[in-house]
Amino acid sequence: MSDNEWPRQLPAPGHGEWNEPEHGPRRIVLSAVLVLAVLLTAGGVAWQLMRNGSGQPAAQSSAAPLPSATGPSVAPCPDPELRVVAAPEIEPVIREAAATLNPAGQRCAPITVQAQEPGATVQDARKPDVWVPSSSAWLRIAADGAAYSVAGKPVAYSPIVLAGPEGIGRLYAEDGNSSWTGLIQSLTSDRIPSVTMPDPLTTTVGLLSVHGVHTATARTTKDAGIAQLKALTLRSRIQESTADPATLLRRMAEQQDNTTAAYDIGVFPVAEQQLRAYQKADRGVRLIGAPPVDARVEADYPYAVRKGADQALADKLRAAISKQAVTAAGFRDQPTAGVLGLPDTAARLLGPARQWSQYQKVAFQVLLLIDSSGSMNERITDRGGRATTKAALLRESGSIAADLFDDEATVGMWYFGSTDRNGPAHTEQLGLGPVTSTVNGKTRRQALVDTIRSYRPAANAGTPLYQAVLDGVGTMRTQVKPETATVVVVLTDGADGGTRFAMSNAEFQKRLAAGHDPAKAVPIIAVGYGPDANMPALQGMAKATGGKAIAARNPADLASAIAQAFLAAHTS
Repeated sequence: MSDNEWPRQLPAPGHGEWNEPEHGPRRIVLSAVLVLAVLLTAGGVAWQLMRNGSGQPAAQSSAAPLPSATGPSVAPCPDPELRVVAAPEIEPVIREAAATLNPAGQRCAPITVQAQEPGATVQDARKPDVWVPSSSAWLRIAADGAAYSVAGKPVAYSPIVLAGPEGIGRLYAEDGNSSWTGLIQSLTSDRIPSVTMPDPLTTTVGLLSVHGVHTATARTTKDAGIAQLKALTLRSRIQESTADPATLLRRMAEQQDNTTAAYDIGVFPVAEQQLRAYQKADRGVRLIGAPPVDARVEADYPYAVRKGADQALADKLRAAISKQAVTAAGFRDQPTAGVLGLPDTAARLLGPARQWSQYQKVAFQVLLLIDSSGSMNERITDRGGRATTKAALLRESGSIAADLFDDEATVGMWYFGSTDRNGPAHTEQLGLGPVTSTVNGKTRRQALVDTIRSYRPAANAGTPLYQAVLDGVGTMRTQVKPETATVVVVLTDGADGGTRFAMSNAEFQKRLAAGHDPAKAVPIIAVGYGPDANMPALQGMAKATGGKAIAARNPADLASAIAQAFLAAHTS
């Protein structure tokens, strides 16, 4: 430090200059203090003189900036010739390349580089001249994506891997590979403690991971609804869904060993480059990563130039980004074989992403009312072209849907439909209780699966729909409690009738309204199964209780309707 430089931090007594002789460097420091005090006083006087009559500071002019206490006035820099925004993980590479083009010693650089997540750039009203997002998908998503042109290959690539503490690696990854469907199975069977996911509407890792999950589950079945149920099973079990990968890695790095906090984060998707950077450092929690082979996804980093920007300078910057710098930073300079292509429209990519992002994780109490009338035995053709029955498809879809409930849910199930005209309006198949509690030596979740798999509607049974709904809503009103959603889900393929409980829709609505208590609201989510379902009646009961009615006119769409009902309960 020269004699006329002010130290950034005063050393503590007994250290550095403060141990020097009285007439040595210490005098220089004390003199500097006096000079600074004089300057600050002068600056204060200048400040008072600049105040206007309203008592507010006078506006500053870029042509005549305020005097500085530390030196001559410095004019603010003009707008850069090229403003660049890059995904945070590749921003250092782009910034170093820009430094080779910015003249040495020039205070106002012609090129500025800013780190920003692509989702934030999409929302930012001020668009950059050059944009290097972490996926070409964002150029499709951005409303003004057409304003950018991309020449040549992306500057870098980084596949998405599933990462987690080394101690649980073998539970979701084998032989250096993992899978999205295997992750779902490991989570639902309690083999791994938890899964954490980034927000798909903000981060590339989250966006591509949701795309991978839905693609992988779709490859397991011809029924798109069942595939969606499997994908939503993962979403329903995620403990944290908004942390970005960099934050998760930082939290892992803060742990001293394989602590509970590390396992609370559990398994999470991350770009290979980010994981490599983590692994290079000596961390307390060792992480391993493996690519999901059933639907490989990869971040690519396109170099997009806004129309009207300085193309010549943009080209120079592109040329300054070397392959050596890219690979040294942990990226790949070539695409990975076998990765998924992007959907042909942004809407197809954003649909599942929005479902995941808007999903609300709340405590639920759910009573399932399942129609067991004779019409459920009607034969249909499923989405795979197989001849089956409505009951059989319910058995398959329902057993998969049982995994949708998270471990905090409370669930019960009734059937309604009786061959005995004097029989009850409903029969309890599974009493209401925590899904993790024990019923006859098994968890209530497994008991729910077993009960649905044994579902066999009686031939010629009537449909006491209205009375069953009144009974169900009445029962659940007694269970309402704070910070908990209490819901009745009704699935029926017909209309009320054929039993001693038959009543008009007007009478039903009157009785439903009579027991309504805003403080004990119990929404009805009604699924009309097949072309004969009385949708006006289902829509009426849903509207009266603040719920939702969902039509599956084609019985083959049952799984999709169940998925819609599940999402309705978690997004309202």
